[in-house]
Order: sequence, then structure tokens, then C-alpha cells
Amino acid sequence: MHLTSGFSRREFLAHTSCFGAFYALALRIPLPALAADLAGDSRVSQTPLVDKGFAAVRKVGNGLYATISDPSKGPTTLCNGGFLVGKEAALLIEGFTTPAGASFQMDALRIVSQVPVKAALDTHYHFDHSMGNSFYGANNVPLWAHATAAKRIVDSYSPLQGADQETVLGPLEKRIKDAKSDAERAHAQGDLNAVTGVFQIANSSILGLPNHPLDPAKLPMSIDLGGLTAVLESHPGHSGTDIVTRVPEQNVVYTGDLLFSGWYPVCFDEKATISGWRETLKKFAAFDKDALFVPGHGQICGQEGIASIREVFDDIAAYTEKMFKAGVPAEEAQHRYTVPDKFKNFPIYAWGFTIGPAITKLYSEWQAAKS
Repeated sequence: MHLTSGFSRREFLAHTSCFGAFYALALRIPLPALAADLAGDSRVSQTPLVDKGFAAVRKVGNGLYATISDPSKGPTTLCNGGFLVGKEAALLIEGFTTPAGASFQMDALRIVSQVPVKAALDTHYHFDHSMGNSFYGANNVPLWAHATAAKRIVDSYSPLQGADQETVLGPLEKRIKDAKSDAERAHAQGDLNAVTGVFQIANSSILGLPNHPLDPAKLPMSIDLGGLTAVLESHPGHSGTDIVTRVPEQNVVYTGDLLFSGWYPVCFDEKATISGWRETLKKFAAFDKDALFVPGHGQICGQEGIASIREVFDDIAAYTEKMFKAGVPAEEAQHRYTVPDKFKNFPIYAWGFTIGPAITKLYSEWQAAKS
């Protein structure tokens, strides 16, 4: 990879060893404690199997483990994942942000079992779930993902590798200068911080591509690990490449980023669909009342976590409908939204990745419905 930003690759990696702007952003997102209502759930171990600060692994069922990241403690993993261990094989979930993150999860698996790893699964293609994929390639672990995930990794992140930083970030810096209000300026600054972080991560990563594409038309698909059956499902909403892992016999669901537990959901993806996502969450709400969810971000939760993210979407949709009917332009409407007190403690990764696109996508859906 060739870097044109004025210093060598070694200097670049040293400069971004903590992923710079993204790490600064992540410091503002501490992980909440395990919910009190899970304390009485016999499936959930109150003591982690291993805790490295940036992530902890906790048993959440018979042969089921959840890897829960604390972004404020470092960028090694950033997202959540986990692993399923049967008598004959294991399934790893997520590639995380770095090979070290994927390695951490593999090491945790080996604490409890030496069974062969059947595969690792990227729940979707986004950088915080896939930039550590090269670990699996180096260790001959088959990597599963939605059939379009590999292409989307390449299309999204290879153009950033070796790109001129000013060329990539210049338009965002211009948005800050041209902002018409304090709110718009703050939103633009947050977006710049987030994109800077993605740029830095892409330039410090070797892209590892899924080599076992999952055709969504052929899902759901059952995976027998030996006394433990997992079901892979495809649902719309977050990225167009989302794969969920369910263990119906134990009422445990690994949702990927179709669930942000106690966060504002990230909606920027071109394939994200707000109406589709809300329908997916409605399906999750219809799962067993004792269902346990391992979200893509945030803490393990029960059905209250599904109810909470649905309320967030309901609030954004109600506000957006008022703006839409009043004829307020979508660009203006997205900056006028105010976070309700009820959700004040919900982290916002960046306005242009979460609330802004949720509003503009709803505008687009409703405008399309009118035409």
C-alpha cells in the first residue's frame, strides 16, 4: 500500500497505533454494567471467562459464549461477537476490528474446548466486524458471510488504502466550515472524527475476505456442531448483508448490528432500510419472552433491549413525519432533531452515521411511496 500523506507507512502505523480519532471517539462510549434483570438468568455467568478490558467473554448458555466489547478501553475489538461450542465443532462470530481481536476470541474458545473450528462468521461487512478477518485466513479458518459481503468490503475499504488523507477528509472539513448552525457544525465535526477513524483503520489493516458466501435465498440454514444446533438467518435493516445466529433450543440470538443495545442505531449504509429494520425488530419482539440477545454493540439484553431500540426508531419516525408533513427539507430536518431525555445516555457514534441518515432515509421512503 502506498501512502501519499507525507510520511511512511511505518510512521503512519506508529501515529495511528491507537486508531487516533476513532479511539478518542470510543473513549466516550463506556460499556454499561450487566443489567440487573440478567442477574437471575441461569444462562448468564456472572463471572467472565476472561476479561481483557477492551472485551470480556461470558457464558450465556450451554456451549454459548458472548464476547462483549468496551470501546472506552481500546479499539482491539470494538464490536461484540461470541462463539458456539458443540461436542464436535465450534463456530466463531465476528472478525472484529483487528486480527488481535479475532485472536483474543479464539484464545477464549481454547480455554473451554479443543474441538475443530467449523467456521468464523462475519455478521455483516462493516469495518468493525471484518478488519480482523486476516487472522482467520492465516489460521485456515473458513470465513462465512452474506454472499455480497466480500465485494462490499473491497468496494468500501480498498479505495481508502493508500488514499490521500486530505482528499478523503477535505469534504468533511469543508462541511464544518460551511455549517449554518452550531448543531450542524457539531454534527459535521463528529462525522469527521468517525470517518478519520475508519480511514486510519483501513490503512492499518490487511483486508481478509469471506471465502464461504451464504446465499440469503437459501437461509435459514441449520448448523450442527454436535449436540448444539445453530440457525443462520438473513434479515433486512442495517447493512444489506446482515446474518443472525439463533440457538432456538436455548432462546439465544446473536444479532450482529441489527440490535444496538442502549445505543442510537447506525443507519448510514446505502443498503440500510429503516422500514425493513423496524420489521426485523418486530420479528425479534415476537421471539420468546425469555429470549436472550447478544447485540452488535452494547450490553447483553432480553426483550427489553428490543423494546428500547424500537422506541428509538418510533421517536425518530414520529419526529420525521412531522417535519415531512410540514415540508421541512430533509437536510434541515436531520439537524433539528433533539435527543429526548429518555435517550440522553445512548451513545451516538456520529450524527451522520445514525440519526441523520435515519431521517433522510425515511424521507426517501415516504417520497417514493407518494410517487
